[in-house]
Amino acid sequence: MFPRRVFFLVILLGFCLIPGIMEQCGQFLKFREFRGHVLVTCPRNSGIPGTARAAGIRVLEDQTGRRVEVPVRPRRIVSLIPSLTEIVYTLDRGDLLVGATRYATEPAAAARLPRVGTYLHLDVERIVALNPDLCLAVRDGNPGHLVRRIEAMGIPVFAFDPRSLAGIMDSVRLLGDLLNARERAAQVVTEMEAELAAVDKSVARVTDRPGVFFLIDVAPMVSAGRDTFIDRLISRAGGRNLAATATGYPRYSWEDILIMRPEVVLIASMAGGYTREELLREWRKWPEIPAVRDNRVHVVEADLFDRPVPRLVEGLALLTDLLHPAEGAP
Repeated sequence: MFPRRVFFLVILLGFCLIPGIMEQCGQFLKFREFRGHVLVTCPRNSGIPGTARAAGIRVLEDQTGRRVEVPVRPRRIVSLIPSLTEIVYTLDRGDLLVGATRYATEPAAAARLPRVGTYLHLDVERIVALNPDLCLAVRDGNPGHLVRRIEAMGIPVFAFDPRSLAGIMDSVRLLGDLLNARERAAQVVTEMEAELAAVDKSVARVTDRPGVFFLIDVAPMVSAGRDTFIDRLISRAGGRNLAATATGYPRYSWEDILIMRPEVVLIASMAGGYTREELLREWRKWPEIPAVRDNRVHVVEADLFDRPVPRLVEGLALLTDLLHPAEGAP
């Protein structure tokens, strides 16, 4: 039998120690309701033994300037936007992904990941159920209030903000650091820089800059205005973006396009859900447009232009060849 005196001594010590423990922990413990349950959580910076910091945490500044506590070696990652999912695979770290958003289809392996909604409508409950130790987000893609809900559940969210080709390369380096894939990230950036140098060398020889109309969607007809990725690509490829008189993604009518008289027209593949032939057939009705008259209306792969990923330099190289075909000849 457990000696009665020892039993009472243990109880007495317990009553003496509990106030001290609560004084240490009480300032950190937070109570939240989730899915009908009350959760008791302890922030990652609490310093209480057994929290994530004790499991290996470091502080990194994300691309939005926030200092975020992240795992030294992430093991379960949920990507909150397709572009970051693709870059994770590009860095050969796809095995760390346990969830992704709808339309994350590059590479093929990404299509098999569990879905957590779209990048605009994230399923927070589903994300929490996947038990990630890190989420990856984009500043202008994922809604801030949903990101904050994820962080409130004790899951760190590391955000990126690529706004140019240089910004994409910065994202690759930063993600390489985050995922301990620095050598692979450096290799990817070196390949991008080589492709960009080849494009710049080709464009330096051109003597004209054709007017370009890039059609993103057809119903309504939408193009890309100034300071967009597509606007910067057109300029770097040696063209003039005819939609650069507007900002964002302006709409156009056939009357507007007839006035513009584009010399080159690029149409994103599957725009409006139409096939390549259907898209081209509509433009052939307007032979007075220079691009139609000269057979310079092209349907291009949308994924090469609409995602801030390393493959964007492939889109730039293709665009350069379409705008200046003679320069690409031997």
